[in-house]
Amino acid sequence: MPVFEITSLLLIGGLIWIWLDSLNAREIGMEASRAACRSEGAQLLDDSVAIRSTWLARDDGGQVRIKRTYAFEYSDTGNNRRHGSVTLLGKQVIALYIAPHVV
Repeated sequence: MPVFEITSLLLIGGLIWIWLDSLNAREIGMEASRAACRSEGAQLLDDSVAIRSTWLARDDGGQVRIKRTYAFEYSDTGNNRRHGSVTLLGKQVIALYIAPHVV
């Protein structure tokens, strides 16, 4: 096989791997946001998360991982939309933000 074909196949394989890894990370972010809303007695709106940022970062062991931040909306009263976010480093949730309840 010529070098161009091998390079093209490797590039396509890498893109497919990144896409599948992103889908898996999104599902982890969805589960984390659902669990947080459930524990706070809030309702996750639109049943989705949206990617806000993607960066490379190092974990505690020094390994380079993909750091993704997802945004989501939830309602604590049923009459409003509030914003939250969940940050993953690789497949591990490292931060989850839900605004405090306003009385």
